Amino acid sequence: MASVDTSELVERLWARDATLWTGRDESRWLGWLDEPLRMQERVLELEGFAAGLEGFRAAVLLGMGGSSLAPEVFRRSFESETLHVLDTTHPAAVRRLADELDLERTLFVASSKSGTTLETRSHLDFFWERTGGHGERFVAVTDPGSELETLAKKRGFRAVFAGEPTIGGRYSALSMFGLVPAALVGVDLGRLLTRVEEMVEACRLDKGNPGLELGQRLGNGWLEGRDKVQISPNPGGFGLWAEQLIAESTGKQGKGLVPVPVEEPQPGPDRQSEEVRVADPYELGQEFYRWEFATAVAGSIIGINPFDQPNVQEAKDRTNKVLAGEGGGAIDAGPFGSVDELLGSAEAPDYICIQAFIDPAREAELDPLIALARQTGCVVTHGLGPRYLHSTGQLHKGGPPTGQFIQVVDEHEGDLGIPNRPFSFGTLIAAQMVGDANSLRDRGRPIVRIRLEEIE
Repeated sequence: MASVDTSELVERLWARDATLWTGRDESRWLGWLDEPLRMQERVLELEGFAAGLEGFRAAVLLGMGGSSLAPEVFRRSFESETLHVLDTTHPAAVRRLADELDLERTLFVASSKSGTTLETRSHLDFFWERTGGHGERFVAVTDPGSELETLAKKRGFRAVFAGEPTIGGRYSALSMFGLVPAALVGVDLGRLLTRVEEMVEACRLDKGNPGLELGQRLGNGWLEGRDKVQISPNPGGFGLWAEQLIAESTGKQGKGLVPVPVEEPQPGPDRQSEEVRVADPYELGQEFYRWEFATAVAGSIIGINPFDQPNVQEAKDRTNKVLAGEGGGAIDAGPFGSVDELLGSAEAPDYICIQAFIDPAREAELDPLIALARQTGCVVTHGLGPRYLHSTGQLHKGGPPTGQFIQVVDEHEGDLGIPNRPFSFGTLIAAQMVGDANSLRDRGRPIVRIRLEEIE
């Protein structure tokens, strides 16, 4: 694929030619190419909906992965204090949000393409019960015909926004999954999408094509052994979103690019660096599109299908297996292995991945462990669980066998039940952690687990 002529590559991509990748079902998943233009026709609808929310003081986005990361970047980029994104099952975080909000004046947006995402449905059931089941306080964003759509209509949700079925979750930033939350933040959607349209047209060019050029750098870097992509920092947390796009799209068949959001890129023969071009928040949409196009191009060079995620379902199955095996009771989530031994054996081109199943409010307490891991000279990534399972988890299991994994668990007081489930939030997050550890062990990936309170 690396020898495909530039003009031919662009032409075939826009022609939705699946043989540009693996020749399987790639053509079915290219709706994101035209979605920004379709969404321009929905601007008045979305902004009208947001304007009609008089009396609401806050909104909570209940979602995971592709349904939560773009909204989180919109929230940070436009400095919203009224939109909250809940993408953790940690009981302390769920309880804190429930206690802090005026629930009678809060809008809940349940966002899930499949409509069956366990975390999102658990959040929805929890807040539905906590608020007394008032449908006018709830909104659903989901693909047509999903279980969530059926439930939303049955419960009389305030609105149901249909996603585009030809777009995968990680490519959905400029669809309803990203733009409904953006409207709630107060983004001028017309202005945002006008800038995106400029990028769409630029990505049709043979020369001076921003998405093509980025994609070729990413793909050719991988061919040259530089499979770690250091992404420059951005106040809006763009790297969180790009991390999922790159890892889940390319990390399969033992191949893949390892995204690394970093403050300062570190030189190394296994690394390449890219800048995020968002000088103004209204450039965010076009940057989403540039990286989406680039990832599709990189996938053609690497020789994989950038639109599937063959190992993501495994994480869900493993979680369910642990839950079923424990009968909803206690799960052994205690420490095992030696961090010192793991770090002592790590050397480039390995990467060290810290998987923290902790209260997100305590994320800064990971800093000493991150600093220690960097002393190995290896690239260090870190993510919060279970969010990373919907983001970089595909890469960890399906990508190159160079990861060294450190799980971190914290101590928390009190658990929180989930309505209509035989398990609690505390049991769920423990099962997610244990299930992923089992998956990594089965693949022979080095993994240890420590308590957050032991980090010095």
